[in-house]
Amino acid sequence: MISEPEMDGAAGAAAAHDVVGDRVLGERRPRSHWMWALGGMAVASALWAAAVLVYGADGGGRPDTHGYRLDADPCPSLRLSSIRTAVGPREPTAPNPSGLLRHPALDEIRCDIPLRERSAGAGSERAGYAVVVRVELHKETDPRAEFEARQRVTGRGYEPGAELESVPDLGDLAYLLTSRAGNARQEIRVLEGGAVFSLELHAFRVYEDAEAAEGRRGAGLLDLVPYRAAMISDMRELMAALKRDG
Repeated sequence: MISEPEMDGAAGAAAAHDVVGDRVLGERRPRSHWMWALGGMAVASALWAAAVLVYGADGGGRPDTHGYRLDADPCPSLRLSSIRTAVGPREPTAPNPSGLLRHPALDEIRCDIPLRERSAGAGSERAGYAVVVRVELHKETDPRAEFEARQRVTGRGYEPGAELESVPDLGDLAYLLTSRAGNARQEIRVLEGGAVFSLELHAFRVYEDAEAAEGRRGAGLLDLVPYRAAMISDMRELMAALKRDG
């Protein structure tokens, strides 16, 4: 299967009513089949995780993780109820790589979840989707300053040009990042005390052969705007699933 890098497309429709805020920046990622896409995301995650661990040592008291816990790998059991309904189910034959870090200063998990491909309405062309979930529980250093500083930082570095919109009533601070460069990509990032959550949805075109891919080059990005409400709903579901009272 060959997936074509996509050119910039028209901006998507207005955000779902659950999302409000000012547009600020942009990010882009090359297009290809989900295995390549997830490989690139893994590199981005490694860079992000490394940056998270490099803080100053003078950050006040320990942050409150508000009862969130990573006692075990949550990746196999992530429901993604709304995304599953709006976009498609998890790809049952695909590997779901994940890695759970447990450390006195930081617990962290990353889940790479390819979704089942669907017809894109143009011959053999299909649309591929993938979800990436990251959770960080900071137990020694408050992550808020870095969370705010890195709003415009993606796996490709600092990228002014993507759209940044606040998401109300979600954690202490939350925003949705939309990129229309390379593969279509939307990401919700949430901060609540020492807990940092991220849920990304990626979309890319998949073709049966190189000739078909060349013929559809420049077809435009797949639109992820209709899935914003589903992403917000699944972020709430994720946070609830990882919270332990008491």
